[in-house]
Amino acid sequence: MATIEKFEDINAWKKARDLSKDIYQITGKKEFTKDFNLKDQIRRASTSIMLNIAEGFARKTDKDFARFLSQAHGSGAEVQAVLYIALDQGYINKEEFEVLYKKAEEVSRMLMGFSKYLRSNSNDSLPKKSL
Repeated sequence: MATIEKFEDINAWKKARDLSKDIYQITGKKEFTKDFNLKDQIRRASTSIMLNIAEGFARKTDKDFARFLSQAHGSGAEVQAVLYIALDQGYINKEEFEVLYKKAEEVSRMLMGFSKYLRSNSNDSLPKKSL
């Protein structure tokens, strides 16, 4: 089992980074420029995934880390919900929606699996940081 020494080693963080990059790219399209609030909302939600993983990793206990992973999971659901709005408004097409939705879904599954692992192996000690 590999040891996680920094948050950048976490596969879910790497996938969240990729998702965030894609969200920034797609929201840079002219279709999104007319809806600043929606563009800002989905960008903040996608970056929140990465930020919560990093902040949780820096916490002292597995329990705290797991809580931040759950918050990141919530941000992933927010990204998915905003994608529906973007699709309904014609800012993205069905193919773009499906690709981004599936990426967010994959990140969310990884986060919940990691959170479950931490919670089941937690004795409120320093994080094991190995997976």
